[in-house]
Amino acid sequence: MGRPSKYPQEFRERAVRMVFEHVREPPSQWATIKSVAEKLECTTEVVRRWVRQAERDAGHRPGLTTAEQQRVKELERENRELKRANEILRTASAFFAQAELDRRLK
Repeated sequence: MGRPSKYPQEFRERAVRMVFEHVREPPSQWATIKSVAEKLECTTEVVRRWVRQAERDAGHRPGLTTAEQQRVKELERENRELKRANEILRTASAFFAQAELDRRLK
């Protein structure tokens, strides 16, 4: 399970919405991000990442959407669990095979 976010989802959505609404006023998107971050008293990098992810989710920027990222995490977790289970089964199989060989020799 991931680390809980310092900022609630509504706060992040509001920050992204503010950037998208005011992007035409200052000279660049970065200037807008800086301005919004100062108003909301958070770092510019945090707001920039939120905006980039919102752009990916909307299909305006290449990359994985939030849903795709979540699915990848779930598949990686499942893969780790399956590898662990396979290792346990492999070890148990070797143990019982050795026990069978030892039993036959006696």
